[in-house]
Formats: sequence, C-alpha cells, structure tokens
Amino acid sequence: MEAQTGHPRRWPILGVLVFSLLAVVLDNTILNVALKTIADPRHGLGATQSELEWAINSYTLVFAGLLFTFGVVGDRTGRRRMLLVGMALFGLSSLASAYAQDPAQLIVARAFMGIGGAAIMPATLAIISNVFPPKERGRAIGVWAAGVGLAVAVGPITGGLLIEHFWWGSVFLINVPVVAISVVLIALVVPESRDPKPSRLDPVGVVLSIIGLVAVTYGIIRGGELATIASPQVLVPLLGGLVVLAVFAWYERRIDHPAFDVTYFRDVRFSIAIGMVGIVFFAMMGTMFFLAFYLQTVLGFSALESGVLMIPFAAAQLIFAPLSQRVAIRFGGKASAGVSMVVVALMIGAYALMDEHTPIPVMVVLFFIQGAAMANIMPPATTAIMNALPREKAGVGSAMSNTVRQVAGALGVAILGSLLSAVYRDGIAPSLTILPEGVRHAAGESLPATMAVAQSLGEAGQALVAPAKAAFVSGMHVTAAASAVIALLGAAMVFRWLPGKAKAAEPALPQEHEKEPAVV
Repeated sequence: MEAQTGHPRRWPILGVLVFSLLAVVLDNTILNVALKTIADPRHGLGATQSELEWAINSYTLVFAGLLFTFGVVGDRTGRRRMLLVGMALFGLSSLASAYAQDPAQLIVARAFMGIGGAAIMPATLAIISNVFPPKERGRAIGVWAAGVGLAVAVGPITGGLLIEHFWWGSVFLINVPVVAISVVLIALVVPESRDPKPSRLDPVGVVLSIIGLVAVTYGIIRGGELATIASPQVLVPLLGGLVVLAVFAWYERRIDHPAFDVTYFRDVRFSIAIGMVGIVFFAMMGTMFFLAFYLQTVLGFSALESGVLMIPFAAAQLIFAPLSQRVAIRFGGKASAGVSMVVVALMIGAYALMDEHTPIPVMVVLFFIQGAAMANIMPPATTAIMNALPREKAGVGSAMSNTVRQVAGALGVAILGSLLSAVYRDGIAPSLTILPEGVRHAAGESLPATMAVAQSLGEAGQALVAPAKAAFVSGMHVTAAASAVIALLGAAMVFRWLPGKAKAAEPALPQEHEKEPAVV
C-alpha cells in the first residue's frame, strides 16, 4: 500500500535530503567565485589555469566514476547508511581542502570530496523515488531541483562574502557545519531502504571508467597548456583513454552485472533525457568557468559583486523549476525541453557579444532567461530517467543520470577551457615580446597568469593589462560560440527523437516496465 501512497513523513524527509544536498551544490558554486583568488599567488595558492581545471575536475571525475558503484552499494547496504558515510567524508575532505598548502594538495582533497559526493547524490534521488508514490514523484523532484537552485543562489553570495572577509579556504570550511547538521537530521528523519534484489558490484568497470575518463581529460587539459594536440604528451593519454573507455563499454555489455547497464538506453525517453542532461551541463560548466574571470578580472567586480550577479540565474531556477512539470504536461516533453534547449543555446551564444563595456542590466537579463530555460530542462529530464526504470533500480538510474552530468561537466571545463586557453595564448602572444623569453609561455597561459606578471613588473607591466583583457574577451567569444553550437545540436536531438505529447501518454509506461525483465 505504501508504494501507492508513499511514506507518511515523505515531505519532511524531502526537506532533509534537499538540505543535505546543499553542501555538495554549495561547494561547486562557491568554488566558481573563488577561482580568481585561488589563482592569486599572494592571497591564494598561485594556481595556474590547468591546476584550476583539475581542482574542479578531480572532484568531478572521481564523483562520476564512483557513482556507478555507490548507487549499487547504497541499494545493497542501505541508502541512508551511504548518505551518512558520504556526508562524513565530504565534511572531512572539505576541511582538508580549506587548509591545503599548494594546488596539488587542493586537487587531492577535492578528489576525496568527490568520493563523498558520489555517496550522497545517488542516495538522495533513490530515497525520494522510494518514499514518494509515482503520482507525486515529479513534484518531489521539482522541489529537489529547486533546492539545487537555492544552493546555486546562496553559493556565489556566500563565497563572495567569505572571500572578502576571510581567506580563500573559508569557502570549503563553510561545508563543515552544513554537513554536521545534515548528519543529525538524516539519522533522525530519513528511513532506511534497500533494493530487495540488489545487483552485484562491478569493480573492474569502475576502475576502467575512472582510468579512461582521467586520461582523456588529462590529454585535453594538457593540449590547452601546450597549445597543440600534436604532442605525444597530449596524444598518448587522449588516445589511451579513449581505448580504455572503449574496453569499458565492451566489458559492460558482456557481463551479467554491469554498473552501467546499456540496455536501459533502448528506451528512447531514457537515452534522450540522458543526452539532454549531458549537453546542458557540458555547455553550462564550460561557460561558468570563464564567467568567473570575465566578471572579476575583465570587468573588475569583487567576488561578492560577481556572486550577486549570479542571483538572477539562481532565482529563475527557484521560480520555474517547481513549475516545470506543469509545463511539460501541458506542452509535452519534446516542445518544452526542445524550446528550452534553444533558449539556453541563444543565451550562451549571447556571451559572444559581451565585452568590457557590457551593461549590467543586459547581463542580468541573460542570466535570468538562461536560468529559467534550464529549470524547464533538468526536472523533466530527471523525472523521465527515473520513471523509465523499475522503482527498485532508482539508485542505479540516479547514478547514470548524475554520471553523465558530471562527466559532461568535466569535459565542458576541459574542452572549452582548453579552447579558451588556446585562443587567449594566440591573442596575447604579440604583447608578451616585452618579457624575457623564459617566462613568456607561463605568462601567456591564462589571464590570471598574465595579470600576475603585469603586477610584478609595476608600471612597466601596465602595458600588458589592456591586451590581456582583449585577448581573454576574444577567447570568451569563441568559447561561447562553440558552446552555443553544442547546445543547439542538443535541441535538434530533442526535436528529432524525444517523443511528443501524444507518444508520452501514461499507458505506454507500464508496457515498457512489463517488457523490461525480458530485455535484462
């Protein structure tokens, strides 16, 4: 009976889960605001652009690689237990990140945060699917997504306040009290749940996926550092990583207990929804990476001011995410998601028109519209993914969704960051001839690197400031245009293959589930 009516305390449980998720989302949005400070050799760690990319991606790739396993482990051993373990590890590694002494230590600590996050994220959605009946699940996921939007809003402002009044490590230290409160609430409110027929673990698949993803990402980022893809330092890890990922896909198709079950992709709603999530986060994470430097270095806003400018994006998600299911029901998944994807592409493409003189109201409008469009993509996509799977496989479904999102985000930072680096290096090169030959390459790697050199040279270095900003804006334009094209390809995919309103009728859903045991 509870399967139809849900857990009697399901809404308080949802509140606890959303609050627990704040730590994970808060950390990533805070980090975006803190990137410029961490890159500062005097007030931060002097991290290079590639080290900043790894500070983001060490978390993301470990997170993505372990979501497979932790979704299954949670289904086997208890989702609440995994949530508690993940929160504790996330809190401890946040503490280590706050007191990192160099970029390498920060990268390692962030990787351990990824382990904790991988235990937290699938457990939250799996518990939601377990305690809510199907008729309320879409609404619950909308509230969950709104909570993520709230963290997106709180993160940049909190980060800006912390950066202005404390040292850079405080942006990680803030996670600790959130984690402590969450652990107490989870223990008191959230019920335990398990998969009655749990899958077997797949350690070989996990190892192959992490090795492949890290190698590919390393090759991409290294290509941005060297400004070439022809170097063996780029080609060997890149091609080697692709081979490992191909072996991973081959292996997963042939074992009877795959962590990433490709048979689920036979459901077109599942595969297209997964693709939407990936494309949106590829484009979004790549653009968010350069926006931090555009707002703080090119336009000269403080960390707090740049955080405030992100409020419209988050506010739009808070407003529209809870309403997204109604929009999808009224107009159909294809229309609502496809149009929203086009709007996201147009807003990202508009970044290619921004420069050093773009008015604040224009940016505010762009951020708000982009946030509203994204709010109408993520909840329906997440609901489609979860509803395409049997209820007892909710942890695995959540892991698949979040894995694609994290991998796509990591590749967005790596690929678009490397593209930005390559264009910037070409643009600033003529102005670096005033520097000794030995420091030109390092000074031209990124905008923070050039500005640090300019600052160290005093009056003589001022000649580098204007060319550096102009070169960065040019790189931002190219990166934004590339990101917009990718988002448009995603929209075309939705319009071509996602079922329309009539095809997404409710009677089709039980039929898919009835066939599933034969497929698996």
